[in-house]
Amino acid sequence: EELEEGVGLVTRALAEVPVDVTVVDARNHHTFQPLLYQVATAGLDGDDVTYPTRGIFHRQNNATVRMAKVTGGDLDQQRLDLADGDQLHYDHLVLAAGAVTNTFGVPGVEEHAHGLKSLRDALAIRAQVLRAFEEADARPERMDQGLLTVVIAGGGPTGVELAGGMVELFEHVLAHDFPRLDIRRARVILVEMTDRLLGPFHPKLGAKAKDTLSARRVEVMLSTTVDEVRPTSVVLSGPTVGERVEVPAHTMIWAAGVRANPLGHALGLDTGPGGRIPVNDDLSLADHPEAFAIGDFAAASDTGGSVLPQLAPVAMQAGEHAAAMIRRRLEGHATEAFSYTDKGTMATVGRASAVAQLPGGLRFSGLIGWLAWLALHLVALIGFRNRLNVLVNWAWNYLTYDRAS
Repeated sequence: EELEEGVGLVTRALAEVPVDVTVVDARNHHTFQPLLYQVATAGLDGDDVTYPTRGIFHRQNNATVRMAKVTGGDLDQQRLDLADGDQLHYDHLVLAAGAVTNTFGVPGVEEHAHGLKSLRDALAIRAQVLRAFEEADARPERMDQGLLTVVIAGGGPTGVELAGGMVELFEHVLAHDFPRLDIRRARVILVEMTDRLLGPFHPKLGAKAKDTLSARRVEVMLSTTVDEVRPTSVVLSGPTVGERVEVPAHTMIWAAGVRANPLGHALGLDTGPGGRIPVNDDLSLADHPEAFAIGDFAAASDTGGSVLPQLAPVAMQAGEHAAAMIRRRLEGHATEAFSYTDKGTMATVGRASAVAQLPGGLRFSGLIGWLAWLALHLVALIGFRNRLNVLVNWAWNYLTYDRAS
């Protein structure tokens, strides 16, 4: 469904290996998902965070790209079935199908909420918010019906970053574009079912994020669950809001979790929690040493046996490892266990504020964390043009508060 960061590293690592590499993706572009929230909040445009797949590999002679959707296959016969009726046969296979939004069976999420896993999702959120403001400007009486209320479910990095970006869009951009509207009546509500934000981070960083968001007028509701999503409202429950309350809201964004792409079921593979595919310690599949699974799609474990998180750095390191193991097999050597090196985790909370957690217990927040976050994401983007565009947009947004997108 979506070309993960790890796929590019697999392919590039095989550039000097005597193999023919075929990259299969349902889309013809790579998406840098960590910055999708900035597209949704008009900080960046769509082509700032995407890059043509063929452009990534056009200088690699042994790599070709096939735009197609894999619908199934037979791993015993080393065959993949494509939606257009074609079949692909392989000697080695790397599965990196990524993750999709996990609705957890909450009624109405599939029909009425926006996910944030693709460029299309981000653009749809931005269009919905701008459409709501235009409607409120034309019919101010509808503001009491939740027209300018955005509810974000999920207090992880995506939800926190999106909430911070959304309130900045409201108060520093749309407040000037819509001078007749009372922007103070626009609401951004962040709902988290646990008792703190940013669960993977140290509790102090989660508390710092909550304080920062609250100071910027984000309504943070902890220990609160989404019971139902309706076309123009959200039903919440928990000690913060009471046993059950219906909140008028015309924009609902679901950032509460992901599950592995259902491709694993289509290939007849056993799946674990979250639909992830169990793998051996070298990332190969059980009974299929020629096939590997990486990234959000795989349930890879660290040396202590804990399943690794669904993060881009895990996918990237796993991609390099899978390529190295294919090379070792071709050279007649035994494979080696995958070892993940945790280089830290970051999340921006808004303008000039971020939290960062590094190995060795090092933690920092505020402006220093924000500058580190900017540098890391700028370097991770694919393509000089994208890096330059994003740098210019960030500088312009910071100096003027304007968002041309």
